[in-house]
Amino acid sequence: MCDIAIGANRLKVCDNLQGGSREFYFFNYIDDAFTVTAGEATAINVGLTVAYKYVVQGDGNTFTQSSVTDKKTGTKVNTQTLVGQLKQINSETNIELDKLSSGEIAGVVKDYNGKYFWFAKDGVNVTSTIEAVTGGARTDFNGYNVTLVAETLELAPELDSATITAFLALVA
Repeated sequence: MCDIAIGANRLKVCDNLQGGSREFYFFNYIDDAFTVTAGEATAINVGLTVAYKYVVQGDGNTFTQSSVTDKKTGTKVNTQTLVGQLKQINSETNIELDKLSSGEIAGVVKDYNGKYFWFAKDGVNVTSTIEAVTGGARTDFNGYNVTLVAETLELAPELDSATITAFLALVA
């Protein structure tokens, strides 16, 4: 049995939080891309040498995690869903997104609160849906709807400040 400490780290939560994601960073998957201690990514694996940044804007750019534990079967899975809209369709982005959807990837998500989370920590089982949309009216969205889904064991580790600095130095 696991002991729980309800509320131990949530004495007072501020009312100044914002929903949504600002940036996605993707890299080729490697085992243990970060060292994790107590749910926090505290160091980068030397094998992680480059990451690619995608800036997303507006509503609808989300990172959702759904952790399900089944006591009957003794299983646990955390499904991470990353949804983003990338503005403007072009041939260069077509090629990048084709590679992204075909590769074995992981990534980091930056939210509007300045927090960075490691996406797809536990494996290469990431499914992707990439939809190029031109819209039907002049004010409709023109770009890519990108949805990535990964299954992990735990909720995504948050990167500590030193790891964020080191990680951002790897961004191409």
